[in-house]
Amino acid sequence: MSAADARPTSGRAPRVALIHATRLSMAPIEETFAARWPEAERFHLLEEALSADRVRAPAGAASMAERFVALSRYAQMAGADGILYTCSAFGAEIEAARRAVPLPTLKPNEAMLDEALAIGTRIGLVATFEPSLASIGEELHAAARARGVSIAIAPVFASDAMAALGRGDGAAHDRQVADAARRLSSVDVVLLAQFSMARARAAVAGAVAVPVLTSPDSAVDALRRAMSAFAPSPAAAAAPHSSSPGNPP
Repeated sequence: MSAADARPTSGRAPRVALIHATRLSMAPIEETFAARWPEAERFHLLEEALSADRVRAPAGAASMAERFVALSRYAQMAGADGILYTCSAFGAEIEAARRAVPLPTLKPNEAMLDEALAIGTRIGLVATFEPSLASIGEELHAAARARGVSIAIAPVFASDAMAALGRGDGAAHDRQVADAARRLSSVDVVLLAQFSMARARAAVAGAVAVPVLTSPDSAVDALRRAMSAFAPSPAAAAAPHSSSPGNPP
């Protein structure tokens, strides 16, 4: 399949690959697509070993990047017109996949980070998966440097919230995320670092006096714009991306 073959054709809905490192991200992004872009066809790729391996492997490790490239290539072979990663602790790896596969590919938080920088420079960041704090912090600083501004990031980790959500206790998850956000002071905006945290937005908004941003809404809107504007280069359109058993993606 070529990149041109993966492009939406007349009468066909755009096809989006949603790639996850935890199943906890799947429901929030489905709900957002249903509300903001229901006509998009989407399919899910779940690779839960990524989260465990992120804890063991440093960010940017070559072996991890190769896995993300393989996931993006598979999504392209499956006919995706665009790719949205929902796993927030893998910024460098998603960049590698974006360079390797000529499809619109979004990190989970980049659209939200743009919105945050438009609000202010003192940014509170709440996460329930601790490696996300470093990954998103790096992305925030890079985005700020590109704008020529200096920022201050206040990170806070809600240590037990993800486990609560994993056992089905959404109320406890939301309460613990809100409690973590209360520990922030002198910030202009609060970011909830992971897709799975979007459900806690109302609780956090009730706990702080500044805007609260979540990833899914911003990401879906940004991906829709990127896919509308995307046109593959002639070289990308001509390059075959299908694989045989002797030539894995």
